[in-house]
Amino acid sequence: MKKTKAERQQLLKEKIEEIPFITDEQLANEFNVSIQTIRLDRMELGIPEMRERIKSVAKDQWNETIRALQIEEVIGEIIDLELDERAISILDISKDLVFSRNKIARGHHLFAQANSLAVAVINEKLALTAKSEITFTRQVKEGERVIAKATVEGKNDKGLTVVHVTSYVEQEVVFTGTFQMFQSNEETGDE
Repeated sequence: MKKTKAERQQLLKEKIEEIPFITDEQLANEFNVSIQTIRLDRMELGIPEMRERIKSVAKDQWNETIRALQIEEVIGEIIDLELDERAISILDISKDLVFSRNKIARGHHLFAQANSLAVAVINEKLALTAKSEITFTRQVKEGERVIAKATVEGKNDKGLTVVHVTSYVEQEVVFTGTFQMFQSNEETGDE
């Protein structure tokens, strides 16, 4: 049963509120309409495109909050952050992040997304990775979106903060990492 335009737009609005980083393509698939229809619906509803939604949230919330990194030093875009607790970032796998012959993402980009998120979630002026244990669970391809979720587990017996990061494409785990982070509130003199 096909939905009316008003019904579709209401469901679209609710879906974007539920999943703010959902793409127009994913919405088009979900509602079985063209991407252009989704764009027109968003424009009528005054909802900016996904990138603009994320950028405005990131600028408003985290520019002053992240202490160990500048927002532009984070690989991917942070969409949620609670210092010393948890963080989420997204990374769209574009042509420049993949091997040209097979369109598979280079692993160091997935690692860099997870590692920079582990640094960003630490509420100190200096946070450095002392040790990491990582696992790649499947290849990521050009055009896919990687969502990394970091959780601060607490301090280990060496006084290092343990941060666990799991990265997903859709609902599938593609990367896991446990990062042991050195942190210090001292000024580094690099400013």
